[in-house]
Amino acid sequence: MAEVIRMPLLSDTMTEGKIVTWNKKVGDKVKSDDVLADVETDKATMEVVGYADGTLLYIGVPAGEAAKINQIIAIVGKEGEDYKGLLDGDGGAKAAPAAAPVASAPAAAPVAPAANTTKVALPAGAKEIRMPLLSDTMTEGKIVSWNKKVGDFVKSDDVLADVETDKATMEVVGYEEGTLLYVGVEAGKAAKINQIIAIVGKAGTDVSAYVAAEKSGANAGAQPVATAETPATAPTAPETITAAEPVAATNGRVKASPLAKKLAAEKGFDISKITGSGDGGRITKKDVDGYVPAAAPAATAAKTSSVAPSNYVAGVESFDEIEITNIRKTIVRRLTESQFNALHIFLTIEIDMDNAIAARASINDIAAPAKVSFNDMVVKACAVALKKHPMCNASWRGDKIIVNHHVHVGVAMAVEDGLVVPVVRFADNKTMSQISADVKDFSGKAKSKKLSPMDMSGNTFTVSNLGMFGIDQFTSIINTPDACILSVGAIKQVPVVKNNQVVPGNIMKVTLACDHRVVDGAVGAAFLQTLKKYLENPVTMLA
Repeated sequence: MAEVIRMPLLSDTMTEGKIVTWNKKVGDKVKSDDVLADVETDKATMEVVGYADGTLLYIGVPAGEAAKINQIIAIVGKEGEDYKGLLDGDGGAKAAPAAAPVASAPAAAPVAPAANTTKVALPAGAKEIRMPLLSDTMTEGKIVSWNKKVGDFVKSDDVLADVETDKATMEVVGYEEGTLLYVGVEAGKAAKINQIIAIVGKAGTDVSAYVAAEKSGANAGAQPVATAETPATAPTAPETITAAEPVAATNGRVKASPLAKKLAAEKGFDISKITGSGDGGRITKKDVDGYVPAAAPAATAAKTSSVAPSNYVAGVESFDEIEITNIRKTIVRRLTESQFNALHIFLTIEIDMDNAIAARASINDIAAPAKVSFNDMVVKACAVALKKHPMCNASWRGDKIIVNHHVHVGVAMAVEDGLVVPVVRFADNKTMSQISADVKDFSGKAKSKKLSPMDMSGNTFTVSNLGMFGIDQFTSIINTPDACILSVGAIKQVPVVKNNQVVPGNIMKVTLACDHRVVDGAVGAAFLQTLKKYLENPVTMLA
């Protein structure tokens, strides 16, 4: 199924991005980590990665022209695939309203300066690095680790730090070469969007006076805020760097993405010996993952845990204190908002899974290129049922109900830090094997904290399955903006009545949580009846 590529939010003040160059043309084969285009924002020139494999079917914005945030700029899919339906209502010329940039992401409010304080300019040649906006819902980022320390020389494409957002752990990369003069946020601490986290410049440059003025608030209002109307080449005082992955270097150094460099270093690989498959021989994550050296050294990185080490002593009262991660904070915030804003009603139904068990065994034995799980079957059944019950594929937005024509099913996954919900896009048009492959890919990314914001956005319905943990039945809080979430329990062998006889049966209970502002009880019940029909007769899903 074709995937839409939209103009991403690449900085906190960005309202549009100018396509500097397209690195691919219509008809070219592209990989998920290929750089499709270079985009000039109000702060810097950055790379846009498609995160989709296939053929570049459509380019909506020519080089030299600008696109609004979330406007369709390209479509990737199968060669010859009809993609025009994806442009309906957008036409590639309008920004989609569903994902407006976050307006409440300014720098941390400074303390009002005292009357006798004096503004201090950043020394010539020094560059600030501020906390970037790495996801559309991010308000702050936690520094997981610094990969450089004060006094280290850094290159323009070095990964300075790993930052935990509300959705994933991402890399912060600078744009200038120089010495790391100042680190403003310790590892383990959080910084607000646009807050200064580091300064890079010429070795020996004294930035202490500038840092002191920043902390006291003396510099408040001293520097202009870049806007979409401010040319990217216009000088600012002081000049700032917003972190993001830079354009690949061409000055003789190995051309590789920061993530590829980091993975190669972690695995002990000599990156210069790895053949790159990206643009111009650029080494990507896939190249590192697929590289087999003559004698690969054993990995030495120890697995870390978010749980504090226990100091339990028998007969002594004690406790462990666990720091709340940004992912957990976001879970709390979003579920609290959902619980208080959405008017939850819960509907439960029992499903006879005898035929589903037999069908799954046949699919996996005969036809499936990827092993299909019961959860994959549930996702597929939900997707096709939603086409018949579009009000369950809707959302509440202000004083309007948005009824989606497309079906994007979010699949809740437990991770060490909490819960993530990657999205199987156009699930109604995918086979169970394709859904299985998508879910397995998401699971791997979730465990390594490499899910992208695109992976976790756009859901129109959500499935949460605790059956594999032996839970018979439970209720979930709606994953906004969805109007519904399905809670899936375990398949249990129980006595059932068939043809007036008590026989062994395999029963699964599912509970649909509905936002009563959008979905009435009868509408939710009708959806569950259709879902039951599909799962009790899986062949009907293929009709």
